[in-house]
Amino acid sequence: MDAVFRALNDVTRREILELLKKNDLNAGEIADHFNISKPSISHHLDLLRRAGLISSEKQGQFVVYSLNTTILEDILQWILTFKK
Repeated sequence: MDAVFRALNDVTRREILELLKKNDLNAGEIADHFNISKPSISHHLDLLRRAGLISSEKQGQFVVYSLNTTILEDILQWILTFKK
């Protein structure tokens, strides 16, 4: 869970999650929304993927990224345990 919180501790990565909430996107489509280099976007995507927040699938010559809602639901359930 530490990797998840580390991944969420960056505004760019949180914005990437917001984009993926709407649609699955490839790295180029994600990069088009930011004013940073494509290698930096790739780094952010790798951290999100290693934290389990997104998944990736090769589709032809592109890698398409999707939001992993399962881990988000697990985190939300864990946070809600503090409400009791």
